[in-house]
Amino acid sequence: MISNILETIGRTVRESIASVGFATRAFFNLLGVSPGAFRRPSLISEQVHFIGNYSLVIIIVSGLFVGMVLGLQGYYTLQAYGAEQALGQVVALALVRELGPVVTALLFAGRAGTSLTAQIGLMKAGEQLSAMEMMAINPVQRVLAPRFWGGVIAMPILATVFSAVGVFGGYLVGVQLIGVDEGAFWSQMQAGVDVRADVLNGVIKSFIFGVAVTFTALFQGYQTKPTPEDVSRATTRTVVIASLMVWGLDFILTALMFNK
Repeated sequence: MISNILETIGRTVRESIASVGFATRAFFNLLGVSPGAFRRPSLISEQVHFIGNYSLVIIIVSGLFVGMVLGLQGYYTLQAYGAEQALGQVVALALVRELGPVVTALLFAGRAGTSLTAQIGLMKAGEQLSAMEMMAINPVQRVLAPRFWGGVIAMPILATVFSAVGVFGGYLVGVQLIGVDEGAFWSQMQAGVDVRADVLNGVIKSFIFGVAVTFTALFQGYQTKPTPEDVSRATTRTVVIASLMVWGLDFILTALMFNK
């Protein structure tokens, strides 16, 4: 009984280490062929447009409601301390530092990430990637690299849109609905949000999340078995693994960036 448990644990650990090693090699291989993809920028811009459009509507709607909730909850919390005039600063910092990059990455994983995994998985199931190899075309350079950099570029843009719409949602609730002074809302925001310490760090977060989520989606699609059942399981793994990576990376990056 104990030997079977130990055998199962050992096999799971060994397979996990092998999977991490394989993913690491695939990541550096993807980076190695990226210069070839950049020689055809139209492929990357096409993927930025495609991936961004897949997630834009849900990003805007979610950002608006998250900002509205922040405005409402922030007002009730600050009112207890007589500091409701600082509502704009609280909403902006919460969005720019934390909620903008994190929620955008999670929504991106659920919307565009699953789409990328399904695309690559179906191309593999239809033997399109094998056909490219037969024609001496590197599928990693031709198919994966443009999608990877398209997702990496699109993520900070979507996070910026999320934060901007969220601030507007907080303004609607705080100023237009509740009645916080408009001048205080914007002036406190301007005085309390630092471009380098807050905005730039938020952009760096979203860039790193973009790398993690997009690579996870492409890797799961590329290494899946060419069957419809395995493709569907790969899309599920994409959401689970990418979400856990976002939360873990968020903790590490927050500890490094905002430890003053």
